[in-house]
Amino acid sequence: MARTDRLMRLMDAMRRLPAPVTAARLAEETGVSPRQLYRDIATLRAGGALIDGAAGLGYRLTEDPALPPQSFSRLEIEALRLAVEALPRIGDPELTEAARTALARIIATLPDRQAQQAVHATLRSFPTRSERPLPAIDMALIRQACWDETELDITYLDLQDRMSTREIRPLGMSYSEHALLLLGWCKLRQDYRMFHCNRIIAARLTGQSFRPQRVSLLRDYARILRDRHPRA
Repeated sequence: MARTDRLMRLMDAMRRLPAPVTAARLAEETGVSPRQLYRDIATLRAGGALIDGAAGLGYRLTEDPALPPQSFSRLEIEALRLAVEALPRIGDPELTEAARTALARIIATLPDRQAQQAVHATLRSFPTRSERPLPAIDMALIRQACWDETELDITYLDLQDRMSTREIRPLGMSYSEHALLLLGWCKLRQDYRMFHCNRIIAARLTGQSFRPQRVSLLRDYARILRDRHPRA
């Protein structure tokens, strides 16, 4: 796990867990050894985090009073909660869990009254059974390729069940209740293609960056969409 991710997970655990929380519990939550946990606590303190307590006594995170608390309107709180609850219908499990963790982190920093509003939200989305097939590939790898602007080798089964191997430049992903799509520039076809993620049989990072071309590719795709669907 990257050091930054580990420290963020530690801060999140101290916000969520009843204080004082023991070093053993924090180590379990963050997946590190107690010795590493003590070093991470020291790193956070050196970075300005206000953490009370010590080994054997437990720890308590004290938010910096110089920083204003997060504040949202009642409708903004309800909208965030509704969006996270609706995500299982369009996202994969890892993305859904990330959203729930992020919402818990936001709620933990709200003033008491607004935190209670988040807990007792009146606008709810109850999950229904999705008929969309789940992708068999690791979606984290696909997202990483998009973020890092790295080309992918994929084995793809098209809608006519024809299998091919493609080298693509992944530009972004589209989520809906009916399909999870990957927009890419296909080097085989020399054109843009929407790939159904559940029909990608295998995917591999090539290590080849397309960073200098990404902005121009997206600009050209946006122009194509405008020409295809002109405003009235």
